[in-house]
Amino acid sequence: MSDLAITGLLIVSLFLILGSGVWIGLTLSGVAWIGMQLFSSRPAGDAMSVTIWGSASSWTLTALPLFVWMGEILFRTRLSNDMFRGLAPWMQALPGRLLHTNVVGCTIFAAVSGSSAATVATIGKMSLPELKRRGYPDAIVVGSLAGAGTLGLLIPPSIIMIVYGVSAEVSIAQLFVAGVLPGLMLAALFSGYLGLWSLLNPGRIPPADGRLTLTGKLKESRHLIPVLLLIAAVLGSIYGGIATATEAAALGVVGALVISGAQGSLTWATFRDSLLGGVRLYCMIALILAGAAFLTLSMGYIGLPRHLAEWIGGLGLAPWQLLLALAAFYIVLGCFLDGISMVVLTMGVILPTVQAAGIDLIWFGIFIVIVVEMAQITPPVGFNLFVLQGMTGRDIAWIARVTLPFFGLMVLACALVYAVPEIVTWLPAQMRR
Repeated sequence: MSDLAITGLLIVSLFLILGSGVWIGLTLSGVAWIGMQLFSSRPAGDAMSVTIWGSASSWTLTALPLFVWMGEILFRTRLSNDMFRGLAPWMQALPGRLLHTNVVGCTIFAAVSGSSAATVATIGKMSLPELKRRGYPDAIVVGSLAGAGTLGLLIPPSIIMIVYGVSAEVSIAQLFVAGVLPGLMLAALFSGYLGLWSLLNPGRIPPADGRLTLTGKLKESRHLIPVLLLIAAVLGSIYGGIATATEAAALGVVGALVISGAQGSLTWATFRDSLLGGVRLYCMIALILAGAAFLTLSMGYIGLPRHLAEWIGGLGLAPWQLLLALAAFYIVLGCFLDGISMVVLTMGVILPTVQAAGIDLIWFGIFIVIVVEMAQITPPVGFNLFVLQGMTGRDIAWIARVTLPFFGLMVLACALVYAVPEIVTWLPAQMRR
């Protein structure tokens, strides 16, 4: 049977099983079992048990549930309200005024969350009612929140970077460092667009609130101190070489519990809900990772990754053409799968081709994260769109439409990191010295 026929059979099996409502992790395992049972000589049952156990017991993966739990703890504290109070006075003089709180708030919360959906939900709970009450247009408020919420994937600590690091067997700490400048660049692009939009639509921006003195602004800024201290502790311990990503994640959990306790919001119910929420999310991710690991093994025994790499290599694509093709592929895939599933499902097949093209795997990881961010706001399975639909009650097509300019800014970000790869590689290079 030809590789094309085998690939077609497995893809059809994948979408049939997914369409029947089976969990993604079990779907991946089922497709892997079909491939190994039909097209390889190794017993599928034995391979499945060994691979799933190896994936589930990976020490590197320990950072993932800890960062998830940290985000869940912060999600249930007064952090969001305090963040808005601390940021709002400084935004009044900028074109667009309080519209920038979405971008800056998401940038800050992304540095302690690691989850795009948690970032959108947390900042949205704070900013949507406040900005609506002050008269800001719904379209630009919702669009900027959907776009800026994707920074939860790019600004470390990032759950999807941990997943990619485990899949590609590259340093998670270096991935975290590499995501800092691109994340800040993307946040700057978002804020620049909001400023430009405001200058072109001056009549749609409400007048500024009463101006505070510098002393008043500094007094309100005290509400930012807890989250800034947590960011400094988590990221500083990684960048300073004091802690691994896993140890920094444990430090983040302790810090989040301390913040929650100091705020008076650490009750038994808060602790229980955050722990259960973290366990549920991590179990979903772990099941997907286990299924993807078995699928990768199955594809290896069948030989599809090698044959695919040879086929793409034989096309003679330049690196930019390969990246363009992969970006289009992931954006289309993002219409059907969530970001983590996209990464774990495809890395085993894609990475040999990327390495053969001489593309740095740290740089490629950041490129893929930006592309996956774009998939977070593409219908019909854009997770950020679902979150905002539930929060606003708006039609998902309307949300996707108002988010389109921010999708375009992410395309621009991809072009910039390709044209100037040092945006990604400079900080990791300093870390290696």
